[in-house]
Amino acid sequence: MQSQRLPTLEDVARVAGVSRATVSRVINGIRNVDPLLHEQVWSAVDQTGYVPNRLARSLVTRRTGTVALVVSDSETHDDDPFMSRFFSDPYFGRVVGGLMSVLRPAGIQLALQMVGADGHRRLIGDLRNGQADGAVVLSLPARDPLPALLAEAAIPAVLIGRPAQPVPISYVDLDNEAGAALAAARLAAHDRRRPAIISGPADVPASVDRISGFRRAMARHGHPWVPLESGNFTQESGEQAMRALLAAHPGLDAIFVANDLMALGALLVLRDAGLRVPQDVAVVGFDDSSAAVAARPALTTVRLPLEDMAAEAARLLLARVDDPGVRVTSVIYEPTLVVRETT
Repeated sequence: MQSQRLPTLEDVARVAGVSRATVSRVINGIRNVDPLLHEQVWSAVDQTGYVPNRLARSLVTRRTGTVALVVSDSETHDDDPFMSRFFSDPYFGRVVGGLMSVLRPAGIQLALQMVGADGHRRLIGDLRNGQADGAVVLSLPARDPLPALLAEAAIPAVLIGRPAQPVPISYVDLDNEAGAALAAARLAAHDRRRPAIISGPADVPASVDRISGFRRAMARHGHPWVPLESGNFTQESGEQAMRALLAAHPGLDAIFVANDLMALGALLVLRDAGLRVPQDVAVVGFDDSSAAVAARPALTTVRLPLEDMAAEAARLLLARVDDPGVRVTSVIYEPTLVVRETT
């Protein structure tokens, strides 16, 4: 019985209607190929079942065809189950979707790396030894050493979210202060007199910016002090923070919550306390994730264009992989307010 012949580059070229050389350039990640041809070639790869020889490809290009998505938290250890919360947060899926919109057409795979306090040096060693061509990095507390380690090792990397300390590394971010100011303006326009904040962790730059942006904007509306409880971006922490605020400030009439998951928790506590939203307490979240639409009532929130930001991070990273001398840069996105039923 004759074994079935494995598909070849020539088979892919015939199905795609291009030359063998074009197929080779696309599969080897050479990016001076028309995007339409990229799509034709990868579609033909799917149709034929061709499997690129990644070992041979890496020997020719000195690349792995893989980018690491690094979720870093210097406050935890590598075996800490706390890090599993990222899989239940809509934020994570939105980042992956944005990255893959750029990486997949370029034939690049994405590898997840969860890194706690024990793993930074090992990650740097793995990246320097060629386990990935570069890294997109998420979730950086202020004291996290990873940005500086990546810069010192000259590893191609891009952060989603600005680093807490100045580091020569590219990043994409949102103007978080402006987003918080939009939330404050919405609440002030509805004559809310006793606002409060549920923030994210105090050592995360985005949290710091959202707190300062909201407080400064509220000060301009005549509120020199706004009480605050912090959470860790989970629904449970939002519930705990909301209970604490109601106990300490039972007359509050507005809440700015630093992400939508915590806002879901806050809404549950307000409902259990017999408070109507928005009649008694208005609520504004942050992210415009699936959690905002699922909330009851539907959540007014500051839109974080996370898919666009992640796609831009991927483009910046691929440009640095292609040319390590490309200049370090930052891309800052502008927020918008999505008004729904909680204000």
